[in-house]
Amino acid sequence: MKPTLICFLLAACFSVASGEELPTTPYEQSKLGLRYAKGEGVAKDPVQAVHWYRKAADQGFAWAQLNLGICLVRGDGVPQDQVQAVGWFRKAADLGDANAQANLAICLAQGDGVPQDQVQAVGWYRKAADQGLVIAQLNLGHCFFHGNGVPKDEAQAVNWYRKAADQGDDSAQVILGFCFSRGIGVPKDAPQAVAWYRKAADQGNPGAQFNLGVCFEKGEGVTKDAVLAIHWYRKAAEQGHADAQLNLGILYGQGDGISQDKVKAASWYRKAADQGMALAQLNLGVCYQKGEGLAKDDVQAVFWYRKAADQGMALAQFNLGVCYQKGEGLAKDDVQAVSWYRKAADQGMALAQFNLGVCYRKGVGLTKDDVQAVFWYRKAADQGEVSAQFNLAVSYLNGHGNPRNPVLAHMWFELAAAQGSEDAANLRDTMKLSPAEKAESKRLTREWRPIKASE
Repeated sequence: MKPTLICFLLAACFSVASGEELPTTPYEQSKLGLRYAKGEGVAKDPVQAVHWYRKAADQGFAWAQLNLGICLVRGDGVPQDQVQAVGWFRKAADLGDANAQANLAICLAQGDGVPQDQVQAVGWYRKAADQGLVIAQLNLGHCFFHGNGVPKDEAQAVNWYRKAADQGDDSAQVILGFCFSRGIGVPKDAPQAVAWYRKAADQGNPGAQFNLGVCFEKGEGVTKDAVLAIHWYRKAAEQGHADAQLNLGILYGQGDGISQDKVKAASWYRKAADQGMALAQLNLGVCYQKGEGLAKDDVQAVFWYRKAADQGMALAQFNLGVCYQKGEGLAKDDVQAVSWYRKAADQGMALAQFNLGVCYRKGVGLTKDDVQAVFWYRKAADQGEVSAQFNLAVSYLNGHGNPRNPVLAHMWFELAAAQGSEDAANLRDTMKLSPAEKAESKRLTREWRPIKASE
């Protein structure tokens, strides 16, 4: 979770009463401008709103200058002009208006209507933040968090987040909870993280509700409670939070803390999948392929696998490869199968590496190549994939794709047998090794450790 800049603020509203006489003071002119902007007591008219804001602004009234700047940003009643907007924000900011100071800071930070200048942005955020403006405190926290315009300082970031959070800002409360959960800028404190998540969650913040669900599911800072996890996931999910929708689908699918319901699981997966969440797309594809929670449909399974695969999800790429190889949900195509296996294999997925090795060994979808087969068997075998260990052992036994090596063959048979492969155990037991070879095989087996894909 990375904090992001907040959009422009609306100016505060004045309560106004209708009157017949045209206003002459900048305060009354500003009020009339607001009435035209909102259509209160008069027909809504953005052009008239700008007219009266400008009259007051020209007299140096900061609130009118701020609102005139906002109109210029949005193109309300006047042609959109970011440069002029910055000019009016600056006038109001120089008069000490905190909202204008924050908006000027945002323009400087983003380079909107003015050359981008993160250092100046920080200066204006600080002026507004020192006046207690929440958005400025929050954005100043972001600057320290990311090192924008100031040296990166997580403790200072937390300081400003806390100021905004203490004023009840739910975004700041979520971020502060996150900082406590990870020990960013403060000592790690899971109960404090939960306390801040709860404050924001009670205000309806979906991110906080999701994070609170995670805390209850994992027992972080609170007693583990699947029912409460589901409660908070549901609140976030019903607001469209994709991660919460995914997690709720998983819990329904597993029956964890709730009655198992494959139909509801598929329904929540779809909601998250429609928002582009790769894992939800994968899970929905699995539901279609297995007919869990909806009618079995291999074409739809392929559709969702492809969406997740196109986002780089290795398991979806593997599943899509299997569909191509078997001709399930689409025309059989070994070349495409190999292509998708390779994508997943390149990400370190052991089963995809094994399948790619088999394709090389048999010449399926590409030119037969025993050397490449052994290369991919080894990658999968090194991660503990039992079928790859067996095939690699056979390759060493027969000298296919690498020099014959009975010691290494025995070692890989032994490792595969330890995982329950009866074929590996049978072939291992038929091998005739010298005492020295057996000792070396035992040593290699004893010292072997699986290698993580990232290694």
